[in-house]
Amino acid sequence: MSDFPTIALLGPGAIGTTIAAALHEVGRAPVLCGRTAHQQLILRHDEGEIVVPGPVLNDPAALHKPFDLLFVAVKTTQVADSAGWLASLCDENTVVCALQNGVEQKSQLARLVNGASVLPSVVWFPAQREPDASVWLRARPRLTLPDVPQAARVVKALRDTRCAVELSADFTSIAWRKLLQNAVAGLMVLANRRAGMFSREDITALALAYLHECLTVARAEGAVLDDNVAREIVDGFHRAPADLGTSILADRQANRPLEWDIRNGVVQRYGRTHGIPTPISDVVVPLLAAGSEGPG
Repeated sequence: MSDFPTIALLGPGAIGTTIAAALHEVGRAPVLCGRTAHQQLILRHDEGEIVVPGPVLNDPAALHKPFDLLFVAVKTTQVADSAGWLASLCDENTVVCALQNGVEQKSQLARLVNGASVLPSVVWFPAQREPDASVWLRARPRLTLPDVPQAARVVKALRDTRCAVELSADFTSIAWRKLLQNAVAGLMVLANRRAGMFSREDITALALAYLHECLTVARAEGAVLDDNVAREIVDGFHRAPADLGTSILADRQANRPLEWDIRNGVVQRYGRTHGIPTPISDVVVPLLAAGSEGPG
């Protein structure tokens, strides 16, 4: 065990539980931290289930030294409330791997992590919380990281686990491609429907138009993505199970705050910075914001 970094995980939701289970399965279970004390985490997958023993710690004061590696899986709407945890879990020698949506992970976390290195990631697997508090993993887990020295610590921690890790020399393009996928999934919130809604021709047409708008902004930010990306993303929704949801839809249905700004608002914000018109964002973003924050 001494050959591997000391590991903590903050936010044992759907994504966090998946990573915790992958590590536990090979004898590298992380220290679990979150808002709610749980005695165990349960990950269900096609071959069965993995039970990760707890406890999930819910008091930052219980920890007195930082970790080599911290996986942060709280949603960006919860980052400010996680400041106490980040102060306890990090120092300048920690690598913080952000298992979060968006292209602004480093700027969201940098001021809260005591000088730690923030490593953004792209999460490529659908995992959803079930009513019994277990997590249903619906595809093989995979992470993409920038090809930088700090990534070696994550690669080592997840070596020989069920979660694959890929390194990319062009992380910007991959991160923006994932953001486009997340942005168009925001339409599911407005329709209150799951992935099956994309089988409608009118929704397909709207999604493609929205994706091309997002694509223009992504390219202005340095992403190298061709025109086929929009069709590939929509085709992915066409192939998905009709009942496949998304985390932002689950949050809306549970009346929780939405990650509308880092998934959708970012396109509108960066569009304005670059002088790019974003007419679809100008409709989608206010509706998502109102759905998250009201009033009404």
